[in-house]
Amino acid sequence: MSEKIPTPSVPAPDIVRCAAMDLVVTDLEASRKFYVDLLGLHVTEEDDEAIYLRSFEEFIHHNIVLRKGPVAAVAAFAYRVRTPEDVDAAEAYYRELGCRTERRADGFQKGFGDSVRVEDPLGFPYEFFYATEHVERLTQRYDLYSAGELVRLDHFNQVTPDVPRGRAYLEDLGFRVSEDIQDDQGVTYAAWMHRKQTVHDTALTGGDGPRMHHIAFSTHEKHNIIQICDKMGALRISDRIERGPGRHGVSNAFYLYILDPDGHRVEIYTQDYYTGDPDNPTVTWDVHDNQRRDWWGNPVVPSWYTEASLVLDLDGNPQPVIERTDASEMAVTVGADGFSYTRAPGDALKGEPAEEIGFKMGNQV
Repeated sequence: MSEKIPTPSVPAPDIVRCAAMDLVVTDLEASRKFYVDLLGLHVTEEDDEAIYLRSFEEFIHHNIVLRKGPVAAVAAFAYRVRTPEDVDAAEAYYRELGCRTERRADGFQKGFGDSVRVEDPLGFPYEFFYATEHVERLTQRYDLYSAGELVRLDHFNQVTPDVPRGRAYLEDLGFRVSEDIQDDQGVTYAAWMHRKQTVHDTALTGGDGPRMHHIAFSTHEKHNIIQICDKMGALRISDRIERGPGRHGVSNAFYLYILDPDGHRVEIYTQDYYTGDPDNPTVTWDVHDNQRRDWWGNPVVPSWYTEASLVLDLDGNPQPVIERTDASEMAVTVGADGFSYTRAPGDALKGEPAEEIGFKMGNQV
C-alpha cells in the first residue's frame, strides 16, 4: 500500500456534486451519433471542435463536452462547488498538497466561469467551478422526452491501484463512503463515495490507473434503459452493450453498460437510494458475494475489469498507467473462462472460507 496522502491544513472546497466531464473523442461525428442520436442527450451548442451536451433536467450549460482530439481520454472530471470562494479554496487545497494547478477566470469549458484544474494526488485531472451559464431546464418539455431519456448526470467511476489511499484522500476532500467491497485479508477492491445525497458522485475501482472506468447518466425508470437496448438492437449495434441490463447489489441500481465509438464506457443507471442522513451506514460487501456486482443477471465480463479510458495531464498528455499490486477482484472471483465464480457460504470477512462452485452460466441454462 502506498503512503497516505497528507491532509492539508487549509479547508477543503465545499463540493456540491459531480457536474460535467470533458471527454476527448477521435471522431466527433461518430460520437455525436452515439451521444445525441442514440442516447438523446441535448445539444446546448456545438462547433467543428466540440459538442456541449446536457441531460433532460439539467440547467447548467452542459454535463459532458465531446472534444475532438488525437487520443481518446478524459481531460477533466468537473465538480461544482457551493460558492465562488470555494474555487479559491480548491486552488489553495491542492497547492498545499503539492499538486500542479491551473486557473482560468473565463473557464476551461465553454459555459463555465472561473475554474481551477488540478492533477490530483492519484493522477486524475479534477476541475472545480461555481460560475456557469444557465440554460433551459427541459423538465416539462415532454415534446422532447424520448423513450430512453437520460435525465441527470449521476456519477463518475475512476480506476486506481490503491483504493484505500484514494478513499482516505477523498474523505479528506469531504466525500463520504456509502458502500465498499473487501475481503477477509484486508484488501479493499472498490469504494463508492458521495457528496450529493445519492450512493455516489464518484467511485474508486481497484485496477491499473489512473484511468476512467465510466461516466453514468440516470433515467427515471427501468423501461427507459430497456428502450436503449431495443434501440441498439434495431440499429444493429447491440455488440456495443458490454454488460447488463441487470440490477446491482452495490447501490441497488438497475443498470446497463455500453461503449461509445472510442471505447469510453457509459453506464445508464436508475433507482439507487438516499444517503443524506449524517449517520447513513456504510455497506460493506464481501468480494466473494456473487450478488455484490449483480443482484441478478449474467456474470461480469472480464473486459469490465480490465478495460478503461486514459486520463490526461494539464498539458493534454496521457498520464502513465501504474499497475495495481493488490489482489485483483477479477482474479479472485472470475474464472479464466469468464463464468466460473466463488461463493462465500457465510461471512468471509469473519474468516469463513469461500467455496468454489460451478459455472454461473451453466446454473442458468
